Amino acid sequence: MSKSARLEWVSDRLRVTGDISPGNVCEIRNEGERLIAEKNQDVVVDLSGLGAAHSVVLSLLLCWLRLARSRNQSLSLEGAGDRLRSLARLSGLNQHLLGLAEPSAGHS
Repeated sequence: MSKSARLEWVSDRLRVTGDISPGNVCEIRNEGERLIAEKNQDVVVDLSGLGAAHSVVLSLLLCWLRLARSRNQSLSLEGAGDRLRSLARLSGLNQHLLGLAEPSAGHS
């Protein structure tokens, strides 16, 4: 059974937990945009609690990145799992979404 997706500010990070799917991505996107717009600071999105990683998560993150940039905020990601990193690499988005790039070769 999938775990419902949830967003919340934890300390200074926007924490994403649960599963984001095509069925709930629009709701999560809107909620995230509302939360990001509340802050007048750079945003770190904590993905360590994210469940299943679908390609819709990349689309969601790009939307949040676009909003943050339009507000002169930076948006970075931390805690992304291997599956999401792989999806980002395969789609060529890993260099655009700070935090999804593969670790450097010196850290293997």
